[in-house]
Amino acid sequence: MTLIVGIDTGTHTGVTVWNVDEQRIEWCGSLKIHEALDLVREMRPALVRVEDARLRKWIPPKAGREVLQGAGSVKRDAAIWEAALTDWGIQFEMVAPAHNATKRSDAEFRRITGWTCRTNEHAR
Repeated sequence: MTLIVGIDTGTHTGVTVWNVDEQRIEWCGSLKIHEALDLVREMRPALVRVEDARLRKWIPPKAGREVLQGAGSVKRDAAIWEAALTDWGIQFEMVAPAHNATKRSDAEFRRITGWTCRTNEHAR
């Protein structure tokens, strides 16, 4: 079974496990960062794709102090993921957040993926 894991860094780390062979989501949810790191290390997927705020080329309008502090936190988390995956020898890609497409509604996510289990905005 070939698996790809998508990671959305943050206080609630979004994790989605994609089964390449069956073209379906195996699991989608959010975990604490250490739980997500443990999961990926044990799973040893074919590829991990990590959303990396350090690669962001745009700044949201009205970015106040809280937004900027949060941005610093997710940048730190991306650096932790990059170091861990490098140390473990797991293939990965650091991916820039898509402009204005970083959060999907529950209905839109269900329509696109066919995933019917409960999710939150971090997992989607």
